[in-house]
Order: sequence, then C-alpha cells, then structure tokens
Amino acid sequence: ISERHRHRYEFNNKMLDTLENAGMKVTARNLEHQFVDAVEVPEHPWFIGVLFQPEFKSTVEKPHPLFMSFVKAAYNNKHSI
Repeated sequence: ISERHRHRYEFNNKMLDTLENAGMKVTARNLEHQFVDAVEVPEHPWFIGVLFQPEFKSTVEKPHPLFMSFVKAAYNNKHSI
C-alpha cells in the first residue's frame, strides 16, 4: 500500500481471531511491523476499513478507488434494505 498510514490508531491484533471467526478478513498488512492496514467483510455489500488516509490521494477529477467503489455499491444496493 502506498498510502499515508494513520499512526495514531492501530488495529488490535489480540482481536484478530475473534473478528476473523465472525467473517472479517485482513486484506492488507504491513509485514515489516505486523500492522493491519485494511479489513473487509466479504459477505457484506461494502464493508471496508482502512488505517490509511485515501482522501490524501483523492481529487474531484480523480477520486480514490475506495470512494468510487463505495458510491457504486451504494447505488447498486439502494433498494436492498
């Protein structure tokens, strides 16, 4: 990941097994420091949590892919509730 990492907050690795057993998957990890950088819940229409700041690489003309995927999922699932 070539994003600016949010150093103030970290994923609690003690909770990893519990969260994975509930369906959450770690999808990005800093192998050097064992930081979790991103998690997803594959069974959810759009559940992504990141510890980097995608807004720093986003502009009106070129939004970050996370923002685009969120808007697309919201549009595609607007009547599913």
